[in-house]
Amino acid sequence: MPQTASAPQTTFKRVLLKISGEALMGDQGYGLHPPTVQRIAEEVKSVHDMGVEICMVIGGGNIFRGLSGAAQGMERTTADYMGMLATVMNALAMQAALEQMGVFTRVISAIPMDQVCEPYIRRRAVRHLEKKRVCIFAAGTGNPYFTTDTAATLRANEMACEAIFKGTKVDGVYDKDPVKHDDAKRYDRVTYDEVLAQHLGVMDASAIALARDNNLPIIVFSLDEPGGFRGILAGQGTYTTVHS
Repeated sequence: MPQTASAPQTTFKRVLLKISGEALMGDQGYGLHPPTVQRIAEEVKSVHDMGVEICMVIGGGNIFRGLSGAAQGMERTTADYMGMLATVMNALAMQAALEQMGVFTRVISAIPMDQVCEPYIRRRAVRHLEKKRVCIFAAGTGNPYFTTDTAATLRANEMACEAIFKGTKVDGVYDKDPVKHDDAKRYDRVTYDEVLAQHLGVMDASAIALARDNNLPIIVFSLDEPGGFRGILAGQGTYTTVHS
């Protein structure tokens, strides 16, 4: 972990930021909220300006969630593909916001759609990062039955990221929902096995197991806290580290 410092310095050179699609809809019940997209893009730019290489994975739940579609009677595979396409829409929105700020960005899709974004080729993606471009990985893993949490963990390992930063609405991992329970306890550090055994809801079980098997730390923090992403990379702020 980075040490506390007054200057904006970080020991992380390459990280992956995972956010939900719901994070982009602000106070709306659906879709994209442009001011919220802009605010998150500013957070990403502030970390990019520190010299950190950034990957991103954004969920699609603000537009369509495969599990919800399947629960309503839609065939699961079709519903999941629709969810994957929703993540591409979110990735394009984030790309537009970042590039308006002068941050070079590539949207890289697990499902080829050459007129819209690049197909996923690992070596090419690594080269983009080396050139200080933000890489936004879209369409999950390209396969149904896998969440964007699992996709984020997979891409973070493939890109040799040093940590996954999971942006949420709360400032870490709690033993129960802090919105509903005033006595909820926040963990500073928690192991992968504890997350799985206690069903702490950091990520789905497949993602946690993949992170554990590759000793990839997950840092859970509040995306609603202004400057939170940059602050944690500078060794400040409140967060939970999931580790071995």
